[in-house]
Amino acid sequence: MNSNKTKRVAIQGITTSFHEVAAMQHFGQEIETIECLTFHNLCETIKEGHADFGVMAIENSIAGSILPNYFLLQQYHFTILGEVYLPIRMHLLALPGVSLSDIKVIESHPMAIRQCADYLQQLPNVEIRESEDTAWSAKKIKENKLLNTAAIANEQAAKKFGLSILERRIETHKKNFTRFLILSKRNGEQNGGNKASLSFEVADEVGSLADVLMTFKSEKINLSKIQSVPIIGKPSEYTIHVDVEWSRRKSYDDAIQHLLRQVRNLNIMGEYKKATIKF
Repeated sequence: MNSNKTKRVAIQGITTSFHEVAAMQHFGQEIETIECLTFHNLCETIKEGHADFGVMAIENSIAGSILPNYFLLQQYHFTILGEVYLPIRMHLLALPGVSLSDIKVIESHPMAIRQCADYLQQLPNVEIRESEDTAWSAKKIKENKLLNTAAIANEQAAKKFGLSILERRIETHKKNFTRFLILSKRNGEQNGGNKASLSFEVADEVGSLADVLMTFKSEKINLSKIQSVPIIGKPSEYTIHVDVEWSRRKSYDDAIQHLLRQVRNLNIMGEYKKATIKF
């Protein structure tokens, strides 16, 4: 792909959403964002070639893993080219002049709602509604002039849609971040990569997973994430997803050779540079 060509990046949500912020943090400001209201739509957009890359949230430090997205990764077989850790600051937004006592409904993406659960529990008389996107919820308030509704979204959405911030930083823990994956149909290995995302299956036998973990330990490979995902149609069977990090490439290569003899359906989903977490 021509490096001078404007990159088309599919995001879940609309402009000013956290996905767009993550995309700009990774690629820079000069990108064309392709808005997708669902993660499935995001994957289809990449598959059909309407976007060169996709940005997909995979876990949050408060709300945990986004399990449906692991199923999508298994289904679409995209390459993971990188990752972004984005600090998440949640605010309660409403039309100018509206006060907290006027609010009867609070709307946002389910993951945003989970990240603000402690705050929302203090509002027993307010209905909590799930929506497709944080920024989309803010946009609806503006377009429909909803005087009794607030949205949980970021400050960029407040500015774009002319909303006031009723309450700042309502997330349960202030060190709140979301990890996003950079996806593409094309294969690619990052120079200087020191992290990989793998998936595999192990035999339903005592110690089979422990043997795999010991391989990582013996090769001095850091296991930074492990997630089991049910295999559809095969009760009690799971695909194991792991993120591993290394300081010596040879150690990682040797570990992969061992894994090939220990597991089934080993899939190297991506090798890339580990991102830093900045608050």
